[in-house]
Amino acid sequence: MTQSVRPLEAGEVKVGGAPEGYDALLLADLVARAQAPVSERGPEDDRFAHRGPVLHIARDDQRAAALGEALSVIAPEIPILRFPAWDCLPYDRVSPNPAIVSDRMATLATLAEDPRLPCLVIATVNAALQRVPPLRTVYGESWVGAVGARCDTEELLAYLGRNGYRRASTVAEPGDFAIRGGVIDIYPPGAGDPVRLDLFGDTLESARRFDAESQRTVEKIDRVELAPISEAMLTDEAVQRFRRCYRETFGASGAQDPLYAAVSDGARFQGMEHWLPFFHDRLDTLFDYLPRALVTVDHQVDDAVVKRWETIADHHRHRVEALEESEASRGLRAGQVYKPIDPEMLYLPAEELTTRLAGRAIRRFSPHQSPPGPGVIDAGGRMGRDFIEERRSEEARLFQNLADHLNALRSAGKTVALASFSEGARDRLATVLADHGVAGLAMTDRWRE
Repeated sequence: MTQSVRPLEAGEVKVGGAPEGYDALLLADLVARAQAPVSERGPEDDRFAHRGPVLHIARDDQRAAALGEALSVIAPEIPILRFPAWDCLPYDRVSPNPAIVSDRMATLATLAEDPRLPCLVIATVNAALQRVPPLRTVYGESWVGAVGARCDTEELLAYLGRNGYRRASTVAEPGDFAIRGGVIDIYPPGAGDPVRLDLFGDTLESARRFDAESQRTVEKIDRVELAPISEAMLTDEAVQRFRRCYRETFGASGAQDPLYAAVSDGARFQGMEHWLPFFHDRLDTLFDYLPRALVTVDHQVDDAVVKRWETIADHHRHRVEALEESEASRGLRAGQVYKPIDPEMLYLPAEELTTRLAGRAIRRFSPHQSPPGPGVIDAGGRMGRDFIEERRSEEARLFQNLADHLNALRSAGKTVALASFSEGARDRLATVLADHGVAGLAMTDRWRE
């Protein structure tokens, strides 16, 4: 994979020969080389000026998930931060899934704390196109508790309420919290397990992570850090800003909306996140949290950007038409009509995305073979034989043809790796291949072996 080693100068470089699956190997190689200590670098590695995070933009959720799974196998040592998109449609009446928002806020909080953290951030086109709470707000809205220090229970509960946490009888998913006397259970965003705070008066006596199902302790900790669980925060300042923006945008009649009434009372309302710009004095983008990150881009991302904006514009148009019809007929009360904000308030136009990427080091992956040249390199990856004809035919000798193909590759000096869904499937495949003349198979549970 040395073909992928290039000076990380600003500008775009097309990386051909990077079919799906192989791009994970290239990313792992890139991240490992770029983040290696200077003392451990070779002559080629010295050409890497990049230090810090790498942002990969996948074209959709399926590609992002597949990449994450592949990296967990081939490079489990690489720290990965996931930044998924909301799972609801633009201008929807429902809020995004709390687990998704939890992952988003955990990633933003981590990057706000250290924007040069050596890691791989995996986002999607939809996620990269959506504006997010400003970095300074996320950074300023963290809560930290230390064992042995004072812990104001009322202050903690107020923090949980305004930042999207939900009170429950027992914590089951990120964003839940429960109170039982002097014990407070909290499930922070992005955490593998919830935390239990044991208070003695106004002192945090002990803290531990525990399994939500068994309630058994996972580990004792000395410090607890919480980040907002919601992108629409209900601080006093945010509520007043929302009220002002809503009235200025939609007129005095907007004050009759259930949404307006709920937020005015400091209560959360289903779907309120779609008016996110009203809760902040400004919105940032994921790129503001990653000012110096190398950006790698999935195949067909440009097409995905166009399709995403078509969806956004289409849903916005329908909401506007419904609002205009309602105002003309006066057939619905103001509170029953959806009042959409301007799309560019919440989403990045394609032109702004181009501007945000300008001046960065960008690597665009393509599965197609590309002759090396200015701004183009070839990573050498090619789609392998898929045996589709043999699998379609009942008469074809599928396993014998597979065995012949493997033996031919090995005779040509190539190392062949076969992956199975389980150990049982691996053992059965090894037996079948051995019966068809493939000798010297070695079993392993780790990619690096």
